Amino acid sequence: MVAMSSRKLTLDLHPVYNRSDRIDAALREAMDEAEAIRARQLEIIYGKGSGALRKRVLRFLDRKDVRARYHRIDKDPGNSGHLHVHFRWSRGQ
Repeated sequence: MVAMSSRKLTLDLHPVYNRSDRIDAALREAMDEAEAIRARQLEIIYGKGSGALRKRVLRFLDRKDVRARYHRIDKDPGNSGHLHVHFRWSRGQ
């Protein structure tokens, strides 16, 4: 589910879109992996659809414990089915 290319991870949520327990687990695993390899960016692909999955992903990322783990979020204006989570790492970390 998580693909990596040059310090950028991609998480595609299409396979688990209707399994709420797997959505949170996939997001947690992707965040853990991004921290482990010190990725600069995590791209989350949730698809266009009705927006329910998008709202769920944004609610997850807005939780206080999760928000402390990343620097910022960019919503891709050209493709409404993608979300980019950016990380900032200190040199000493």
